[in-house]
Amino acid sequence: MRYSVQIKKIKFLKSFRKEHSKIPKSENKSWVLYLYKWLMNTCGIVIQGYLAWRLWHGKEEFSRFRERLGRPGQSRPPGSLLWLHAASVGETLSILPLIENLLKIRFNLSILLTTCSVSSAILAKKRLPIRAYHQYIPVDRPVFLRRFLDHWRPTLVLWTESEFWPNAILAVQERAIPLVLINGRISERSFQRWQKWPQGIIKAMLTAFDLCLGQTEQDCKRLSVLGARQTEYIGNLKFVSPPLPADREALAKIRVPLVGRPVWLAASTHAGEEAIVGRIHQRLVLSYPKLLTLIAPRHPSRGVAIATELTAAGLKVARRSMNEIIPVVSGIYIVDTIGELGLLFRVCSIVFIGKSLCIGGGQNPLEPARLGCAVLFGPHMTNFSDIATRMVTAGAARIVKDEAHLCAEIAALFEGITVRTAMGRTGQRLATTEAGDIMVRLLKRLGPYLDPGFVPETVH
Repeated sequence: MRYSVQIKKIKFLKSFRKEHSKIPKSENKSWVLYLYKWLMNTCGIVIQGYLAWRLWHGKEEFSRFRERLGRPGQSRPPGSLLWLHAASVGETLSILPLIENLLKIRFNLSILLTTCSVSSAILAKKRLPIRAYHQYIPVDRPVFLRRFLDHWRPTLVLWTESEFWPNAILAVQERAIPLVLINGRISERSFQRWQKWPQGIIKAMLTAFDLCLGQTEQDCKRLSVLGARQTEYIGNLKFVSPPLPADREALAKIRVPLVGRPVWLAASTHAGEEAIVGRIHQRLVLSYPKLLTLIAPRHPSRGVAIATELTAAGLKVARRSMNEIIPVVSGIYIVDTIGELGLLFRVCSIVFIGKSLCIGGGQNPLEPARLGCAVLFGPHMTNFSDIATRMVTAGAARIVKDEAHLCAEIAALFEGITVRTAMGRTGQRLATTEAGDIMVRLLKRLGPYLDPGFVPETVH
């Protein structure tokens, strides 16, 4: 037994040394990246097992599972192809206007959008224009990425926000394909965490980008400190997104049972926040007997668990995914469906943004503001700190420090129709005034990379 273990250990060391010996001595890359690459190459069974687990739990599409292994789900269109990666729904929404504009100004261009989540794939299917295609991004394993890149052969790659996959980024660099980070985001927490890791890890990835466009000026500074060769701030793409859509028939139908009732929405909630919402409802219903509280969890699959928790607390609960009737007198309506926030923001003038009270990060507060809602959020909005600060400063949003404060603010907004309306109008102006200028600057900055034969500038 001990002899067998020794043999395995020797094989491990030989395999790693063989991979490590390929590292050019002139390159300043962390050994951790090469260990990561080696592990992703040798742990194929573990990776496939993990993917099978995700498939079993509904986190992958069975019919498109092969895409996660780098096997294409469709043919490559002729001509130039731009590969644009967005992690999930939020990132996808922010880059849809860019996709539409790029296709308008480049008639010979096709766009491949990759994402990770099933919900973002559903969104892409509904909203991608002609000449734009969706695929799931392959798992970050070299053999999968090789298949993917051999098939799609992108002429330009745009990466969004903050999801950095080492093997994917370095594979693009190895093929000398221009690579640009758009709306790049490095939160303070991520910035501190990256600095604790060996510096070569993030630097190797960031130096692969020909240009890093930061979401804010602060993001640009952090990207530069971490190793980006060229950074620039042209504006935040979150301000460019159009209002979330809503089905007209569904909108007309949901408005009927809401007429004349006090209604508020807790949007994109996470575990722990629904219990808070339930307790607030129980307090407010004493003053507003016909109160309807809407909950739209960030992950609709949690609908059953949320309903069970709130029912156990003595609340009247109905779920939209089960086609249950909205509580007639008072109660909670759980909207555990995908892609209906646009509908909810049109029927609720008061919106609380989840992932900001119990846990940190927040969700995009511009989405309800763009549709005229008065916005409330907790103190933990680190993923949208710049937007949150601007909204509070302008008077479009308010910060609530805890459960009692949130309850008091909702009651105040129910009573203060004038204040509520003013907040909504201010939010609409803030969310829409910069959109055109940001898009013009972004298209102008990407122009050289879209031209055939483009050679990236050498940055000293």
